[in-house]
Amino acid sequence: IINSVVLLILLSALTDPDQYHLTSAELGGEFEFMDDANMCIATAISLLMILICAMATYGAYKQHAAWIIPFFCYQIFDFALNTLVAISVLVYPSTVQDYLRQLPNNFPYKEEIMSVNPTCLVVIILLFISIILAFKGYLISCVWNCYRYINGRNNSDVLVYITTNDTAV
Repeated sequence: IINSVVLLILLSALTDPDQYHLTSAELGGEFEFMDDANMCIATAISLLMILICAMATYGAYKQHAAWIIPFFCYQIFDFALNTLVAISVLVYPSTVQDYLRQLPNNFPYKEEIMSVNPTCLVVIILLFISIILAFKGYLISCVWNCYRYINGRNNSDVLVYITTNDTAV
């Protein structure tokens, strides 16, 4: 659902670029925020994510384990990228302040965030990223358990025990 909403926003931005265009004066730099090439790439990624999520849903519904694998791989990749973000914040804590300085002047609560102790800000960001990583790890385990369940259910090597009054087969 989230990917569909993002896709709708991107498509509306492609049809009316003046509505979503930010000038370099608003951004405080000499670069374009989102040009047409980046919009097309973001639209393609959004379409791909919708396809991968639909494949996982179809695979779970029809109990085809192979259809779940692309979504599982996406989750592992996303988890790895978020882990790299956490490591970079931990190794280079000064980049948080540099990032905050680059934000536009009209960014909400920019001054309040800048006034927070840098060490405390890094701890808060790492705590937030840790909570997100824990939740993503839980979701990865849910998809893996779904895959194993479907794979085991469709496996022909499952032993079936039939019991009667006097013998067990």
